[in-house]
Amino acid sequence: MLRAQVELALAGRVAAPFTIRDRRVENVSTGISEVDALVGGLPRGALTEIFGPSCSGRTSLLFSALGARTAHAEACALIDGCDAFDPHSAERAGIDLKQLLWVRCRNIEQSFRATDFLLQAGGFGFIALDLSDVPHESVHRVPLDTWFRFRRAIEGTPTILLVLEQEPHAKTCASLVLRMEAERSRWQATLSPRIADFYRHPFSRLLDGSEIHAELIQSRAHQGIKTDFHDGRGPRTRDGKSIVFEANEIFGFQGPAHH
Repeated sequence: MLRAQVELALAGRVAAPFTIRDRRVENVSTGISEVDALVGGLPRGALTEIFGPSCSGRTSLLFSALGARTAHAEACALIDGCDAFDPHSAERAGIDLKQLLWVRCRNIEQSFRATDFLLQAGGFGFIALDLSDVPHESVHRVPLDTWFRFRRAIEGTPTILLVLEQEPHAKTCASLVLRMEAERSRWQATLSPRIADFYRHPFSRLLDGSEIHAELIQSRAHQGIKTDFHDGRGPRTRDGKSIVFEANEIFGFQGPAHH
C-alpha cells in the first residue's frame, strides 16, 4: 500500500521511482589529459560543477572541454550568464564555433530558463551554464529543486551539463565537483614591437599562463583526492599525487579592446 501511495504521489513527475537503474556512466575527456587522470573525465548524463574565484582557470577548462567536444562534431551549447563569452578567444583555443550554440543572457533568470529549455529539448552532447560572473548571493538563492530538476532531465542521456560558478550550489545533485584556484602567474618576458608601441611603456608585460591548483571535492568515482596541475616547470605534490599541465593564457591581443 505504501509503494502504491508513493507511485501515485509521484505520478507524472518521476517515472517508475522503484525501478533500479543501471548507474554505469560514460566519461569523456576534458581535453586535458592530466585533469582526466585526476577526475576520470566528464560524466555523461550528469551534472558537473567547476567553481573558484576570478582568474582561477575555470574558463581555460571550459574552453578545453568545448574544444574536445566540438572536435568530435558534437552539438554543444553555452548559456552565457553575463554575456561575457569572447568567440574570437574561443576559436583561437580550438573550439569549432559551427558546433556551438551561444545563448547570451543578461541575468540569472534568463540563464536558468535557457538551460531548462535546452535540457528538455535534447540533442546536445555538451551544455555549459556559465555563472562565473554572477554574484554568489544570487546563485545561492536558486532553490535546490531547480538543480534536482536539471539532474533528472539528463539522467540516462548522453548530455554533459557543466556549471561554472564562484561557489558550489548544486549539493548532492552534482556528480562531480572541482575547485579551481590560481597560485602563480607567468608573464611574457618581452612584447612584440606592435604591442609595445600601443602600451608605450618599456616594462609592459602580457599574461602568458598560470599555475593552477585543482581540488576534487566530490565524485562518484573518486574520493578525497587533492592534487596540482600547473605550467610544467616542475611537479608539485599533494597527498601523494601530482598532475601537471600547461595553463596558457587563452586571450590574445586584439588592439585597444583587448583582454
